[in-house]
Formats: sequence, C-alpha cells, structure tokens
Amino acid sequence: MRLTFKEIQDKISKMIPSGVDFEIDLEAASIAIITKNPEAFSNSLIGEMAKSVKRRIIIRPNDSILMDTKKARDVISEIIPSEALVLDVWFDPAIGECTIECKDPALGVGKKGVHLKELRDEIGWQVNIIRASRMDSRTASDVRRFRLENAKERKKALRRFGLNIYRPKRPGESWVRLTALGSYGEVGRAMHLITTNESRVIIDCGAKPGSEKESMPYFSAPELLPPEKIDAVIITHAHLDHIGMLPVLFKYGYRGPVYCTPPTRDLMVLLQLDFIKVSQSEGRKPAYTLEDVQEMMLHVVDVNWDQTTDIAPDIKMTLYNAGHILGSSSIHMHIGEGLHNVVLSGDIKYEKSWLYDAANVRFPRVETLVMESTYGGPKSFQPSRLEATKELQDMIKRVLSKGGKIFCPVFAVGRSQELMIAIDQLFKSGECQPVTVWLDGMIQEATAIHSLHPDYLNQELRQSVLRDDDTNPFSSSWFRTVESRDQRESILLNPGSCIVLATSGMMSGGPIIDYFKHWAGDRLNTLCFVGYQAEGTLGRRLRDGFKDVPISDGGRGTDMVRVECDLVIIDGMSGHSDRRQLMEYVNQMNPKPKFIVLHHSDAKIGSQLRQGLRETYRIRTVNPKNLETLRLA
Repeated sequence: MRLTFKEIQDKISKMIPSGVDFEIDLEAASIAIITKNPEAFSNSLIGEMAKSVKRRIIIRPNDSILMDTKKARDVISEIIPSEALVLDVWFDPAIGECTIECKDPALGVGKKGVHLKELRDEIGWQVNIIRASRMDSRTASDVRRFRLENAKERKKALRRFGLNIYRPKRPGESWVRLTALGSYGEVGRAMHLITTNESRVIIDCGAKPGSEKESMPYFSAPELLPPEKIDAVIITHAHLDHIGMLPVLFKYGYRGPVYCTPPTRDLMVLLQLDFIKVSQSEGRKPAYTLEDVQEMMLHVVDVNWDQTTDIAPDIKMTLYNAGHILGSSSIHMHIGEGLHNVVLSGDIKYEKSWLYDAANVRFPRVETLVMESTYGGPKSFQPSRLEATKELQDMIKRVLSKGGKIFCPVFAVGRSQELMIAIDQLFKSGECQPVTVWLDGMIQEATAIHSLHPDYLNQELRQSVLRDDDTNPFSSSWFRTVESRDQRESILLNPGSCIVLATSGMMSGGPIIDYFKHWAGDRLNTLCFVGYQAEGTLGRRLRDGFKDVPISDGGRGTDMVRVECDLVIIDGMSGHSDRRQLMEYVNQMNPKPKFIVLHHSDAKIGSQLRQGLRETYRIRTVNPKNLETLRLA
C-alpha cells in the first residue's frame, strides 16, 4: 500500500534519536532528512528507516552548518595532505555536497577515513573524495558551475518533483498504455509515452538525422498535451536521435524532472549545444536556444545504474547498463502495486566491447519488452569486436603503407573512443609506424567525459583510465585535437599520411564534410565507415554506392563531389547488436517477457525480426507504427 508523505514523516520521526535536530523534506523521490547533526545517523539507522518506509533515505546538512565555500576551500587545503594532490573542489549547495578531486584519493580520505571525518565536522558539507581525471572537461565544469549558480532554483524544483510523486492517489481502474511517438518504423526521433490512470512518462526525445520535415517526434499528439501535465522524462542515452529535441519540450512548457545517468547528463549538454551550433553554421534556424538547454539542465535528476527510484505516484524506475555508449541505460519500470513491469531496452550492445560491458539481461520482473531492432534483418550479421578490430588495423596498415590518408565519420560518443583504443593498440604493437591521429569536432571533449566517469567503463579500461601512466589509451601522443579552422586547413593541404576521426557520424554536417570534399577525389585515400548510416543522410548515399554526391555549402549553394577514394565499411564497430545478438538478448533475458514491442528500424526489418522472435521463442511480438497506442495492462 502506498504511504502518503505525511505517513512517511510520522514513521521516520519516531525512529530518530531524541535530542537530534531534524526536518523531513523531499528531494525528488528521495526522503531527505535535513539536520544539524548528520553524525547522529548511522548507516544501520538509515537502512532501518529506508526499509520501514520503502523509500531511499538521504541525510542532508542544514544550511546553517555549511561553511562559506571560500573558507571551506582553505580548510580543505589544510586538512588534505599535499601529497594527495587536490586538483579541483566543487560544491553543490542544492544538496549540500562537496566533491574533492585528488590524484591519490586514498591519501585524501586518510587512514580509516580520518581526513574525511575531520572535513565533515569542520566544514559541515557532505564530502566525497574521488580520483581526479587526467583530462579536463569543459562541459562537466560548465554543468557544475551552472548547478552552483542555480542551487536555490534546483532545490525548489527537486522538492516540487517530490510533491508530485507523493500526491493523493486518483480513484478508478488501473491500466497501462504505450504510445509510439517516434522511432517506430524508422531510425531517429525516438520517443515513447507510458500512460497509466495516474501518470504520464516520456522515454527519450530525439531528433531525426537527415530529415528536416520529420526532424521532431510527435509533440502535437493529444496524449502529450498539455506538456505541463507530463510527470517525468527518462533518457536512455545521449545520442541525438534520443536527446536532440528534449529542449523543445521545455520550450513548449514542460517543467518536470529529467532522469538520466551522470555521464548521459554531461554528454547530452555537449551534443545539444553542438546541435545549435551546427544548425546555425548550415544556415538553419535551430529548433531551440541555449536558454532552453539551461532550463532543461535545471530539471535534470542524476540516477546511477541499479538505483531504484520513484518517478511518479505509481511508477518505480531502475536503470541498467545497455552496453551502447557511455552511461547508456535500459529502463525497468515497475508500475502500480505489481500491476505491470516494462523494460525499454534503449539502444543495446549485447557483447563486451573495448569500452563497455555487455547489456544487462537480468531484471526483477518483465511482462513487456520494448526493444530496438536496428540490425534485426535476417542477413544483418556483424563480425565480433576482435574481428572488426583486426579488419580496421589491417586497413590502416595497408593505406598508410602506400602513403594515403584515412578519414572516418564518427559519432563523438562511443565509436570515436573505440577507434582510438584500436588505433592505440596497433601503434603500440610496433606493427605499424605511428602517424598523427587528428580528432576533429567534439571527440576530445567527449573522451574527457569518458575519463570523468570511469565507473561506467568496463573493468580493464576503468583501471587504465584511473592509472596515472602510459596505459591510458586516450592519453597517447599520436592523438591530437584540431583546435581551429585554420589548423584544419593546414591538415587538408598537408601531403603526408594521417588519420582523421571527425564528426558527424552520418555525414549530415560537421567537420567531416571538409575532409570529404578535399580528399574524396584521391584514390590513395580511404573513407572508413564504422557506424550506422540512416536513410536520407549523405553517409547512407555513399554506403549505397553513389559516386557523385551533392554537398550543401551552408545555404550558399551546392557542390558536386566525385568519389574516387576507397570506401571501407567495418560493421563490427557498431554500438548496436546484430540479428544474432538481438535474438540472444531475448533468449538470455531473465525473466522472459510475455510481449515484445519493436522499434528503431525501418518497417521491413522490424517485421522480419518480429517474425523471427515469434517463431523462435513463441512470444507475442509487434512492430507498430508511429502514433499507435498499445494497451499493456
């Protein structure tokens, strides 16, 4: 039975030791105990309270005991030994937390946590001491600064989210529906709507690359209106086809929470701001402004993998690793008092990669699975990661040996870092003379965000990134960032061999276009595709064999480019599972779903995978069209 907030307050109040100053408030779904005596709350007591009310309990320091941030920095420098090498300190007043980044966090914490305890007693803030990244991220720093400057507004928003979750129960029959608002029968503009008799929750809000007419999800669908009545948004991962139009929702008046993992939060801001910049450079009016992105950021609630949280009066959510890109998640939604359980896979890779572990397949309960089907066709088979890596490395050796250049259109997130690791491995092996590998676009910034969130990488890479030595593949000397247009021009005119990784991944804009225009006519060069190319994009036309392609010149005209260079397609580097992996993902899912809904592929491929799943596993499977609604319970 669902407890009201008043009932939760009463239960917790009886468990708090006498004489302890406290007040009980809401921080989104979490129950926040705000106190001048944080030391009075042991882990065992917090655990007992959480078990009693079946809610996450967090202890927050009262504002009155928080030391001024400038003074707190001075105290930190006095208490933390200089050998720990503190590189950065940042504060989040909305939740009373201070994070200290050290080269040696163990020295920072001190024996048996002595420095940590002394700091908490002295400065009042809750203190986290973490290992500093070797790479600085401008985006992450901007996010921290924004949160600091808007702490009061964020605190009010978190409380408002909580009050909405704990609102009185609505009468009537319980039911669950899924409405397809984008990415059904297509790749791009992903958006799903879960509706119950009590709540409305959106999952993803993406753009469609290469299509101006169909660039947005179906915002005008009556189920979405008015936006102010939507309870929550959940983001699976930070590719543009899943987050590219989220600020538009805030432009239209949505003011509820956006739940995602911390790396998804940082990457989302990076890509949305670049989306605005690219639109302007191509002579198009952006769909939203910087102010819309900032409004969105005020409403982001960080959720880590495996952390269950209430997001609506009748919905609990848990995020799990999806194996696709940094922080990418599959969403488990527990609806009602055991009424229905839905898993939305997000984009998945059911194979361990150079960067991430394979997608999670174990869930508490599953009745409905909403699954991507990008490579679900009967002939959509990809080589393994090791096979793809060998194919890539052999191609690099071949092209460089004859003095050519290699240019790869890449997504800044995921594929870029995979390629960097494969290239780094090749150059360190001594099998190939190293050349400069230019990173153009947002790749270096996205790589820095990977370094900031090592817990979301697989164990081997996490250890390499955390070590302060040459084992970190992202720090190798052959990787260099293109800092300006002038520098790009000099690279374009340089006759020597090199490798260029440049955005955008589907060649729908970005710096890769400059390299393509200058180098496509030389037979010594190689254009290498390593990611999915959606219908309507330049990348797709080139993959389909077009030899003469038009290139828009920022609204000033169109140039025709003749393709004489070699074209290599390496499918095994994709962040999506192929047909075999998708089938095995369903086979290994525990427990098995009773109903599967397919999206994120064209209608033909979705139909082919639907037939395969039905015949193999005897599970009812559908691939609906956009704007269709399915009753799940």
